[in-house]
Amino acid sequence: MGRSLQELSKFLSLILRHKPSAANIELDEHGWANVQELIAGINQADQNNNIDIEKLEEIVRTDNKQRYSFNEDRTLIRANQGHSIPVDVELEEVEPPEYLWHGTGQKFMESIDNEGLVPKSRLYVHLSGDEETAINVGKRHGKLLMYKVLSGKMVEDGYKFYRSVNGVWLTKKVPAEYLEKQE
Repeated sequence: MGRSLQELSKFLSLILRHKPSAANIELDEHGWANVQELIAGINQADQNNNIDIEKLEEIVRTDNKQRYSFNEDRTLIRANQGHSIPVDVELEEVEPPEYLWHGTGQKFMESIDNEGLVPKSRLYVHLSGDEETAINVGKRHGKLLMYKVLSGKMVEDGYKFYRSVNGVWLTKKVPAEYLEKQE
């Protein structure tokens, strides 16, 4: 029968963001993978995988978070952000709005209140441009905790921001003094 598109998408995320060796491929310095090598690698990794270019295109097209991008001729694919491996996804510095948002679980409150937001295993802290998106992200981590990020003040103080092609705001860290807990 083969894996579902959702299972294949999760495996694709693992490969393109964290562990390309899971499909016996390499990413270039910008995170791009050769599509044909990726398809072959996914199918070789597990005989229950049955991905082809049409399924890969469907995963990219239907992903609600728009995690992946093809190059113009669809010979290369990469994850848009969320990497734990060092790649340069060629993000341009962009000035953010005055406030950004971060939704997470209550269980992380003490750590965030002490350390601020840190990327942990990822290359960047992920922030949302609107409260609704941050709420949806935060709900995945248990009881919701919301922070307003004083991004305008951070820019004044020399911090850099980037925006991925799927609209996620990225920065290296958010010190606690730039966070306002939302009750």
